[in-house]
Amino acid sequence: QVQLVESGGGLVQPGGSLRLSCAASGNIFNIGVMGWYRQVPGKQRELVATVTSGGTVNYADAVKGRFTISRDTTKKVSLQMNSLKPEDTAVYYCHVAYSSRATWGQGTQVTVSS
Repeated sequence: QVQLVESGGGLVQPGGSLRLSCAASGNIFNIGVMGWYRQVPGKQRELVATVTSGGTVNYADAVKGRFTISRDTTKKVSLQMNSLKPEDTAVYYCHVAYSSRATWGQGTQVTVSS
């Protein structure tokens, strides 16, 4: 069984930083793209950032220059979030594509508020 475990969410003031991590475990091989998405109530889930197995990264325009995605190991991906804004408040989900399949993490809440 494949499982994604996310950590690092929480409450932070505007301008602050948080680091999210996602570790994959279980029978998971040939991992391709790993990424982060976010969702607020009443809106569709949206792309935040992705990184391929070869290290190519992609960012949503709203987070370029503030967020950095990194592939720490073949099964772990992190998202460093700096200069956070109230509009970054959302549930952040890890997403992993592997062996022609894909799976989501359970989500971690990020709240940016003074």
